[in-house]
Amino acid sequence: MEDVPVVVGAGLAGLMTALQLAPQRVIVLAKTPLGEGAASAWSQGGIAAALSDDDSPELHANDTMAVADGLGDPMVAARITSAGPGAVAMLQRLGVPFDLDVRGRPALGLEAAHSRRRIAHVTGDGTGAAIMRAVIAAVRATPSIIVLEGFEARRLLVDDGRIAGVLAVGPAGARLLPARRIVLATGGLGGLFAQTTNPLGSIGQGIALAARAGAVLADMEFVQFHPTALDVAHDPMPLVSEAVRGEGAVLIDETGTRFMQGQGRAELEPRDVVSRAVAKHRANGHRVFLDTRPSLGVDFGKRFPTIAAHCRAGDIDPATMPIPVAPAAHFHMGGIAVDLDGRTTVEGLWACGETAATGLHGANRLASNSLLEAAVMASRVARSVATTAARSTPSPRPVALPPTPDASAIRRLVGETLGIVRDGNGLLKAIDRLEPLAFSSDPTADPALVALFIARAALQREESRGGHWRSDFPQRSARWARHQMQRLDPSRTSVVSTWSTDHDSLSPAHAHA
Repeated sequence: MEDVPVVVGAGLAGLMTALQLAPQRVIVLAKTPLGEGAASAWSQGGIAAALSDDDSPELHANDTMAVADGLGDPMVAARITSAGPGAVAMLQRLGVPFDLDVRGRPALGLEAAHSRRRIAHVTGDGTGAAIMRAVIAAVRATPSIIVLEGFEARRLLVDDGRIAGVLAVGPAGARLLPARRIVLATGGLGGLFAQTTNPLGSIGQGIALAARAGAVLADMEFVQFHPTALDVAHDPMPLVSEAVRGEGAVLIDETGTRFMQGQGRAELEPRDVVSRAVAKHRANGHRVFLDTRPSLGVDFGKRFPTIAAHCRAGDIDPATMPIPVAPAAHFHMGGIAVDLDGRTTVEGLWACGETAATGLHGANRLASNSLLEAAVMASRVARSVATTAARSTPSPRPVALPPTPDASAIRRLVGETLGIVRDGNGLLKAIDRLEPLAFSSDPTADPALVALFIARAALQREESRGGHWRSDFPQRSARWARHQMQRLDPSRTSVVSTWSTDHDSLSPAHAHA
């Protein structure tokens, strides 16, 4: 039987991997119809790349490393930022209509912690949607890509330590797909939290699939909370892009006080700093608003039409009213440990996009580096998959079908205990509640397992760094300038083992150190 690679996930990372594999045949499993359910399409700010005359990939890498708070991999940052201009050019060739300046070059925005304007965007805040439209059109036009829409991966099959296939559920029921080469590109895990900007289906399913197949995970404790989600009782919460603050919007409270003024770069501090400041101000009894009136005024709707539409749906007029905002789970810096080509510790398994931990983001992601990472790593993963010798695929074995994953029962617990500010008692409570669920046959099992990895890593990291903040260990510790690697014990039924490495790289070559 022909060994056809399978890509699990149909966001930017998954579809770009499939495109880069052409003309080799590839199967893409899309849980929802193409264009729906993928966080890539929700990305507002844009894609970061050194495109201006006063910028360089080196400066971009330096900014990336500074925000990563001591845990970024300099080699990974250099490789990915150097590929940034090429990634933007590739997307333009696919038909992405980036906004252009008077010279016909991409118009560049500024976002927090960037030292230069380097955010390429489409219609101000519609970048992700525009990129996905172009990529989906290219996928539809590529005969070698077989898209199975409505198919959700439930388990990876492993034979003698190697990937052997995937058990999926589609419109006609369960289906076993034999495969020796599988790419996980399933997105993030924000849907585990009670307040999130992610699609509610983003519950870390790729991480659960990889972990139950024996893969090593890295830096699971580092979750980024976006400081400005629209606070109008929507679930998920619409994002108010960081680009709005880049254009001069400021954070105020109900009294009109600009409470971040005088703190470093104020509203343009890294996301973890701004999120904690907003959370603290709200905890002290204040409401928090993003005031765009002095900087953008009546031009807000023209500059940010997507956000303006979300505001109108919540009876907010940004031209005349401040926008109510609150922090929400937004991006996961950790994930499945991979090397520079996206290979995991399980032979025949790759991971790409937010579900992977490449080392680019470290403890905290630089704004708009996520689309960049997805596009660049998709090319590297595709090249690695294509050059890996095909093997004969095994005959499918009967496998018990797990239930449809459902995180609804744990979202409140996760939000309360694994949120912006954590402490030992809360983390122990989370572990106590999550552990029996994670190893049950309940629909909550896979989401609970992912949350359990986060909780255990957060409990062990007795410091505050990047997206991980412990109120009982509020200082950064030099002793903890290292990665945490995790996996299930050999039985994969009850125990999570955790260990640390002092290596700079998250490469699986170091995963058994």
